[in-house]
Amino acid sequence: MKNSKNKILVVGSGRLGASIAGKLSTNGNDVVIIDKNSNSFRKLSDEFGGYDVVGDATDLYVLEAEALIKDINEVIITTDSDNVNLFIAHICFYIYNVPHIYVRLNDIDKGILIEDTSIKPIYPFSLSFDDYMQKRSERDEK
Repeated sequence: MKNSKNKILVVGSGRLGASIAGKLSTNGNDVVIIDKNSNSFRKLSDEFGGYDVVGDATDLYVLEAEALIKDINEVIITTDSDNVNLFIAHICFYIYNVPHIYVRLNDIDKGILIEDTSIKPIYPFSLSFDDYMQKRSERDEK
């Protein structure tokens, strides 16, 4: 990785993870994206200039040796499993002291598991609901 200050790890190369990784890379950040399935990286944009790692982000060896977690300033965890996402978020927070952690959670009730941490949840349901309500409000104002 280049010696810039913004080193970011994205876990999960689905639509959300690949889109976030692509945008962050295009904006000049050093980005590593990790996924168990090498086919998932096909979702990355052609402009993605970061590193892709095939591996299991719950494996500390993969995080340290392949994803260089000790140099990471920000982690965005976007797999399709809330339990896996929470586990990885806790590893990043409690073991590696990553300063900025964002975790995708489909179940809003699981947010209680990160309440006393600096881990920030991303709730797709809430974002979709809020976006709909905003668009509806804009329509009604016309």
